[in-house]
Amino acid sequence: MTNNTYAGIPEEFAKLEQAKIVLIPVPFDGTSTVQKGAEKGPEAFLNASNHMELYDIETDTEVYQQGVYLADAVEDNATPKDLVEAVHQTTKKYIKKNKFVTVFGGEHVVSMGTIRAFNEMFPSLTVLNIGAHAHLRKTKNGSSINNACALHEANQTANLIQVGIRSMSGKEKTMADIDKTYFAHEMAVDDTWMDSAIDQMTDNVFINFNLSALDISIMPSTTAPLPGGLFWYETLDFLKQVFTEKNVVGFDIVELCPNGKQKASDFLAAKLYYKMLSYKFMDEEVAHDYDNTYDNSKQKNNASKFNDDDEY
Repeated sequence: MTNNTYAGIPEEFAKLEQAKIVLIPVPFDGTSTVQKGAEKGPEAFLNASNHMELYDIETDTEVYQQGVYLADAVEDNATPKDLVEAVHQTTKKYIKKNKFVTVFGGEHVVSMGTIRAFNEMFPSLTVLNIGAHAHLRKTKNGSSINNACALHEANQTANLIQVGIRSMSGKEKTMADIDKTYFAHEMAVDDTWMDSAIDQMTDNVFINFNLSALDISIMPSTTAPLPGGLFWYETLDFLKQVFTEKNVVGFDIVELCPNGKQKASDFLAAKLYYKMLSYKFMDEEVAHDYDNTYDNSKQKNNASKFNDDDEY
């Protein structure tokens, strides 16, 4: 990582002590199979962020003034298991510092560590996964630390709500909570899905945004692109409602797979990240302190919903 500050913001807004927001880059792509390159996603996102206007018209804010600390990239990736644990511990470290913690990762495996940290620190957590693929398998290729298994643990230990799903195995269908799974083909003809999904969320929400959720016409550069996804303004409409009605405690964005000949996806990812920050802090004065109200009990929020002996 060559960036000194997020989006080139002045140093006064980039110091850990003053910043309300922490951004952790995780350049990793060790288990994805469709196409490689997601390890380059965080750097492409940061490079695109350097060219972005920092005034958000919709919210009439400049959210960077809340302070954004760009943490060192997590690169403890000797094995996927090592990477997940490093993300887990790094995320928890910054949550404990009373920061709004965000992660921009490579492949979806990164989210296993992120979600684990937030689920340990915040009570009654909803994990809102916005993505194309269910990723609920228990194992893939003999390992439980795999892109295809990224949400298995969240499905057992948190209130998992999945939005935009349009790819899954038959076995995953039996493991999903269908009432909390919003399939893309149904969303296309039912405009009540946003309210329905929000109604099923607990107060504390962690957003896990896989860029494959977006239609390939606006986001072709992902590790496993699919047609039939979400478009820009409906995505923002939903996100704004979630941030307005719930306590979003953090978020991650994963699976940008940069294409050297097409930079539009990089700029979309940069804008999406900044819009999410803008929605989170749009009603908060810069001078006000941030309180993330994390739970220090370190107890799991929900008992496992499934038998660990189930095989995939």
